[in-house]
Order: sequence, then C-alpha cells, then structure tokens
Amino acid sequence: MKKWFQKTIIIAVALLTFGLISPNHFIWEQLLDNKTPMKSISSDANTTEFQQVSLIDTLDPVESISMAAREQAYIKFGNRIGPVIQNEFDDVIFPRIQEAIDATVAKVEGDQASNLSISEQPSGEYHEKIFHIYNETTKKDLIRFHVRTDKKPQDGFYFNFHYHLAEDKYAKHYALGEIFWSKNTPPKWLS
Repeated sequence: MKKWFQKTIIIAVALLTFGLISPNHFIWEQLLDNKTPMKSISSDANTTEFQQVSLIDTLDPVESISMAAREQAYIKFGNRIGPVIQNEFDDVIFPRIQEAIDATVAKVEGDQASNLSISEQPSGEYHEKIFHIYNETTKKDLIRFHVRTDKKPQDGFYFNFHYHLAEDKYAKHYALGEIFWSKNTPPKWLS
C-alpha cells in the first residue's frame, strides 16, 4: 500500500473519530509496520539479497475484513468500555466473530469476495450495531454484528454479542457470547 494512501487513511480516521483512535492503536501499528521478517533470496552461493515483505500487500479480503472488524469493535467500545473488556473480547468473542466471517465469506461465489466491505460507523448511545459486512456492488448486507446490553436481575449488566444473517432476513440471533460488565450501568457506546 502506498505511503500517501496509508497516511490519508490515518488522517481521515483520526478526523472522523475525533481522535478516539490514536496512531499507536494496534491496527495502525499493523498498517504502518511494513517490516515483517526478512526472506532470504539466493541467486548464487556468494550473493544473498533480502526482500522486505509487506503485511498489507499479502492480505486477502478475509484478513482485511478481520482487521477492520476488530478496529470497528474497539471504536464502538470507546475508551471507557474497551480497556475493561479487551482481554475477554480478544480471547473469547473475536475468535467467534472470525469464524462467522469465515463461514459467510466461504458462501460467497468466486471472485465476489473481493466486493465485500465492512461498514465504518458503529452506533453509539445504547444502539446495537458494531459493523455490517456488505457487498459493495449490490449494497446489501450479508451479516450484521451487534452487541446488546442486558440487565440480569441480581447479576448485573452483560454485553450480549450476536449476529444476524441475510439468508434468514436477519430474524434469528446467532449468539457469540456474553461479557460481564458489573452491577453498575455501563457507559454509552463510543464514550
């Protein structure tokens, strides 16, 4: 990916998110870190050249969507919720999100996977939307990832992660898991 394009993306996201994502965020480290392990290429016994392999250039559509999915989730969590649930989200919930993404993309015909994109506006307040994966050509969602805040009597508040599929007209909830918050009301999303 061209340096000017990377910088443009960073500036655009910083402006759109009012600085909620800083350049030291995990995603930006991955984007800007073009130094992956060096590969040795030998043309003869006396000459060894090193070639730098860019992480971005090797990403397939599923990897790109996965990176963007994690980024959108952390945008939604904001600075108040994200640090509290980060470990459990990364260890339990995100691998399940990844499985759902993989299964959905596997159903897409041939080269249509390159037409898939991820929405970039998680909802705030107490709304559920984290991100949707949609076909850029048809503008139709294939899968919608949401998180709902549930209050369980005597237990407290939980974040209920789930998704909906276009194939059943988004009627069914497919559970991804829950993360306990506390007995206190959680802050609004994006805060």
